[in-house]
Amino acid sequence: MDQAEQLRNIIKANNTVVRPTARVITVTSGKGGVGKSNTSINLAIWFKRMGQRVIILDADFGLANIEIMFGTVPRHNLCDLLYQGKSITDIITWGPGEIGFISGGSGIVGLSNLSKEYLGYIINNLAQLDVMADVIIIDTGAGISDAVLEFLVASGEILLVTTPEPTSITDSYSLLKALNRHPRFSTETSKIKVIANKVDREEDGTALFNKLNVVVQRYLKLPLEYLGAVPEDEKLSQAVMQQMPVSLAHENARSSKAYETIAARLMNKESATDIKKRGMAAFFSHIVSGKRQG
Repeated sequence: MDQAEQLRNIIKANNTVVRPTARVITVTSGKGGVGKSNTSINLAIWFKRMGQRVIILDADFGLANIEIMFGTVPRHNLCDLLYQGKSITDIITWGPGEIGFISGGSGIVGLSNLSKEYLGYIINNLAQLDVMADVIIIDTGAGISDAVLEFLVASGEILLVTTPEPTSITDSYSLLKALNRHPRFSTETSKIKVIANKVDREEDGTALFNKLNVVVQRYLKLPLEYLGAVPEDEKLSQAVMQQMPVSLAHENARSSKAYETIAARLMNKESATDIKKRGMAAFFSHIVSGKRQG
């Protein structure tokens, strides 16, 4: 029995024990500085207000954006689960608004080298997140690294954050092009949704999406869905300086209300019916099996 077969058996056995599966949403961008982590945090807060249990995985390795924005320093990260014997509850830090988050560290790098027994331990722990959360948001690094692409390929729901800057639009297209070329990416299992950030007006967000979508449909034939726009907002900048999410610091700010609208669109039944909940155990098994095949 090869390693991939062993991994599938571990997941199959695990699924017979753990029935719930969380909705995994991966937030990404073609370049840094477009508001990706702000999007992850503020959507998490509005999901929580809508009755969802939410945990964020900060997978932007080397850049601890989530903990900085929350003003909270985690005692442990994903590496401690992988290599120090910590449990899943040990590595979850609870930030403002009762949002849980996990610092990724550089824990994904060595996954492909783990033994069958150790994989079983890791995946069993990760499966507990499916019991603890209704929605798990994965905040990826920016750009087109192999690690980012692995997360996107494994995700059933991808939120692409872009801004009106020409470089942001170009980099967003480059990210989609790289994703489309990935041998394990499928539009049948992964849905791509676009958020226009730092726009002056709602119409500018629509125009931004249309500009990107025209090129994507012409050359990549990738279906994109537009979720909405978040305006340039002084209150959001103030909240970042205060190390507080704008949706907590200034609930009625324009940007906060925009995040609320986008969260509601993601949560409504019409949007959710085509989303297959994979859960975290299946999400990570997809990454591990892909690394081993590579």
